[in-house]
Amino acid sequence: MPVSVTNSKVIFDALKRSEIRIVSALPETWLVHLINMTEEDPEMKLVRITREEEAIGISAGAHLAGVRSALLMQNHGFLAAINPIVSLAFLYKIPLLMLISHRGHMGEKDPWQTQGGRMTEPVLKALGIPYVHMADPSDAARQIAEAQTLAESSLSPVALLLTRQLMWET
Repeated sequence: MPVSVTNSKVIFDALKRSEIRIVSALPETWLVHLINMTEEDPEMKLVRITREEEAIGISAGAHLAGVRSALLMQNHGFLAAINPIVSLAFLYKIPLLMLISHRGHMGEKDPWQTQGGRMTEPVLKALGIPYVHMADPSDAARQIAEAQTLAESSLSPVALLLTRQLMWET
């Protein structure tokens, strides 16, 4: 199944309406259109990272400079970034807006995605990070705006889990 350009545009437009100006990302199949849209937009800055942990530091710096940012990552990337989430974002009260491609669930064909997919929600719960599943493009703008508001008001990480229903063409 191809990744939905239309729904990626809905997400991208919602990020812009929430005044996100810096996006950190590694290449990832479900996020490819979001990454490309960010890179092509002169009002946005795409920071290509080599490890998801770097994105936590980039968002911390952006927050301290008064700039809103978002992190695009996959389940495994989120799991790899736990140390800086705990030791930087939680400790220094840094708001993080994390958009996580939620792989490894019903319909997953790639065996290497299944373990990370099953661990993401229990780890989010264990860390006390609020999260929602994004599945309906008509609700995406509201969910992104509300997540950004919560991240800023609580000065903590918030996760949006991008589901297969949202990211794939139907």
